[in-house]
Amino acid sequence: MFSGTSNQTIDTKGRIILPAKFREELCDTVYVTSGFENCVQILSKEQFDRLREQIRALPADKALSLQYILISPATEVAVSSQGRVMIAQKLREDAKLSKDIVVVGMDTRVEVWDKEEFEKFIEKQKQESVKEALELLRL
Repeated sequence: MFSGTSNQTIDTKGRIILPAKFREELCDTVYVTSGFENCVQILSKEQFDRLREQIRALPADKALSLQYILISPATEVAVSSQGRVMIAQKLREDAKLSKDIVVVGMDTRVEVWDKEEFEKFIEKQKQESVKEALELLRL
């Protein structure tokens, strides 16, 4: 399970350093793909295979849409001995990643956000969704 956030930078080659606690769980090879919002997600091989199976089980039109969005842009990436992961240029552009990023543990996946975009997203969530979710949890 991934949790926590880490402020990082992305180098000119598109590499980030994963926090040590994330590297241990992800192992030596990961899949890097589009996120559900303006971010990039990093998944272990096992989690990516599980995602593919879940997508295949959907009705064909829904499966095809998710395959285009999540499966086709995915790249298999080796984690370097220093814990660096390469993010493809197209994924960086789509997620609007600049030099300052945030690496976020999201239970079964890791997300990489542009720091400014992440702050805007969290503020929007606080205003729109969190109150309703807390009411459902009865907190």
